[in-house]
Amino acid sequence: MAKVTDCLIVAAGQGTRIKGLGQSKPLIELAGTTLIEHAMQSAISGGVENFVVVTGYRSDELTSFLEQLSANNGWNISTIFNPEYLKENGLSVLAAAPLLHDDFYLCMCDHLVEPEIYLAMAAAELKDGEVGLGVDYRLNNPMVDIDDVTKVDLKDGRIRNIGKEITRYSAYDTGIFRGGQSLFNAIKQNRQQTGDCSISGGMKLLAQQGKAIGIDTKTAEWIDVDSAQMHQMATEWMAKRLVN
Repeated sequence: MAKVTDCLIVAAGQGTRIKGLGQSKPLIELAGTTLIEHAMQSAISGGVENFVVVTGYRSDELTSFLEQLSANNGWNISTIFNPEYLKENGLSVLAAAPLLHDDFYLCMCDHLVEPEIYLAMAAAELKDGEVGLGVDYRLNNPMVDIDDVTKVDLKDGRIRNIGKEITRYSAYDTGIFRGGQSLFNAIKQNRQQTGDCSISGGMKLLAQQGKAIGIDTKTAEWIDVDSAQMHQMATEWMAKRLVN
């Protein structure tokens, strides 16, 4: 099992679809805990020791919160500001490149996941230059917003295509990645070639190179809290988890 102790969290966007619940998306509370804390707690349960958080919209507010969170919990949290946070999310990933040198996990601040997803990611065998993406093959998963989820087309565990608009797909993107410098390089190269600087764009390029690997997260649960409706669903899910 790979020992990956660094985690990059993208927390730079405006979160326009969920703004009615709070001005800063990472700081919106769910079951009494902020979304970004939920993301960190799952990562820590999966073996993460160090966080790099990319900020953008309302950066000062989020940075101040994270400094206090670090002081209170003893968590190792670094932040870096992405001035181009209104643009594609790959720019937030690239902003963190100077702070990450070994393999790392990449996650989104608004994705709640069970720690088992990280354990599955760590257990996967990746060759040099390959990037893993946690994928959910349960196409009937009721906690997925089909109109917003990123879809993944795979064959024999390798990603062939990825995107929100693709029509042929066999799994959903859980929002948890495992990779290294090759992910940064792919996002940069894809931007140069196509002008697209999204994470999915970088993964498409890696797929063309045969280096994008789908890691089956099996029955581990996850939810993208990207709207008031999904926030309500996540709240109900979290309540059931606490009872069990």
